[in-house]
Amino acid sequence: MNEKNLPDGVLPDGVLRVAAELQRLGHPHAPVMLDDAARTAQQAADALGVGLGQIAKSIVFRRKPDGAAVLVVTSGDKRVDEKKVQALVCGEGQKLGRADAEFVKASTGFSIGGVSPLAHAMPPVLLVDRELFRFEVIWAAAGHPHGVFRLAPQDLGALTGAPVADVALD
Repeated sequence: MNEKNLPDGVLPDGVLRVAAELQRLGHPHAPVMLDDAARTAQQAADALGVGLGQIAKSIVFRRKPDGAAVLVVTSGDKRVDEKKVQALVCGEGQKLGRADAEFVKASTGFSIGGVSPLAHAMPPVLLVDRELFRFEVIWAAAGHPHGVFRLAPQDLGALTGAPVADVALD
């Protein structure tokens, strides 16, 4: 049975993983499932009735040459400046590359459109964009394109241990 045909009340594996991690960490908000997929920040904002900037979108890069996943959690209304991220997470002469769908799934355990900031298959290098702190409430992917969870921007650091950085394009 594929995830689109799951019986009512049965959550996809990725959402269950995120829910278990949120519970383990004492986060007060469990994932919720949206009626429609929220593969993009705009789709998520529309489904939730919130501003685009309140969507904590996950952008995955591949660090060369070690192949490490680099996950940037940024505000839905911002674009990530790859050069800023590279300066923060790469050593001298190292570069960032694009991450294809296969790499994202293998390294995070989630498909594009549902990459959560936590509960990854392998811990990525993680950065939280300071632009998210413009809002009191944000929403992040919960391991599936239909799954999201509510949090405050400062919760991202507490839940993930990730540093806050300036990674948005000016």
